[in-house]
Amino acid sequence: MAASSDSSSAEQLLKTPLYGLHVELGARMVPFAGYSMPVQYPAGLMAEHRHTRAAAGLFDISHMGQLRLVGPDAAAAFETLMPVDVIDLAPGKQRYGLLLNDEGGILDDLMFFNEGHGSIFVIVNGACKVADIAHIRQKIGARCDLQPMPDHALLALQGPQAAAVLAQLSPGIERFVFMTGGAVQIGGIPAFATRSGYTGEDGFEISVAGQNAEALARLLLAQPEVEPIGLGARNSLRLEAGLCLYGNDIDTTTTPVEASLNWAIQKVRRTGGAREGGFPGAARVLAQLAAATAGAAGHTDHDTLKRKRVGLVALERIPVRDGTVLQSFEGKDIGFVTSGLLGPTADRPIAMGYVATAYSEPGTRVQAIVRGKPVPMEVSTLPFVPTRYYRG
Repeated sequence: MAASSDSSSAEQLLKTPLYGLHVELGARMVPFAGYSMPVQYPAGLMAEHRHTRAAAGLFDISHMGQLRLVGPDAAAAFETLMPVDVIDLAPGKQRYGLLLNDEGGILDDLMFFNEGHGSIFVIVNGACKVADIAHIRQKIGARCDLQPMPDHALLALQGPQAAAVLAQLSPGIERFVFMTGGAVQIGGIPAFATRSGYTGEDGFEISVAGQNAEALARLLLAQPEVEPIGLGARNSLRLEAGLCLYGNDIDTTTTPVEASLNWAIQKVRRTGGAREGGFPGAARVLAQLAAATAGAAGHTDHDTLKRKRVGLVALERIPVRDGTVLQSFEGKDIGFVTSGLLGPTADRPIAMGYVATAYSEPGTRVQAIVRGKPVPMEVSTLPFVPTRYYRG
């Protein structure tokens, strides 16, 4: 999910196929990624957050971009744009990816799914989708057929009861495990679903033709376990899960290693791997990976890897928001907060941000400067709330 500072008037904002339903349900609509999107419904952010953790929440994420890359060379071509393993991803499986620029900075984070038969389904962030599609087309458009899907909506059903709800409407869908999926019928409506999402909970993301989106949403909302959830709770849920928000926690100035996304770079693309490098910014990213490995062994190279994204917990009950400066207890500026709030489930002020590598170990004490006053914080492991993905 990408951040946006879009200040367009309501007349200029785009609308998802569910706009009318959001208004009918009493949502407070706000500009986001160029769209008019629901930030919360009458129940409020806290209730929506807790309902998703306890039952099932329905999110409209149709502002995000959907596209297909088709052709026998699609996987190999797409792999040249990212430091992840695309070629070896089996049909029916999904993976997290990172589009990089020539400096190793993150142009966008995305999900991609191998549909088989030379077709890769891709979901990108809403605020980045126009630039992403242009970038992909310019870089690999001669090697595969790029097919944008602007006529499709995207819904997410998230929470511990999501699978049971969908199993009643689409028998067999419960057999999917985390990061797998396929074509389904939900209450007779054709769709494409993956068992994934961005809340830390078990759940599904569902791509559906825009003309069928409202019927599908109403069908899901008719189930007693399901409530509509806005962007506000989506943000608090993903932060508790330690997941990045593009535009806040990652952007073109951050590399995957600085962002602590090393896990997203498979061994085959790393130094010594069968398909080592070959992606934009590879020299810098692989050098930082080597520095991170040395750091784990107690030989940190702070010149190569100068900062890292970390979790932070405030030791006083004072929320620490994005943009807040982080200092050592000696008063030296060492970083800044990129996302922060009072976690509804964590029940304490939590944040993510970047700190100088020397201060990145869990348990390290730092201080946030909030309205001119220091608030003590401690570097924390992520996630703040245990994830509950279904792996079978």
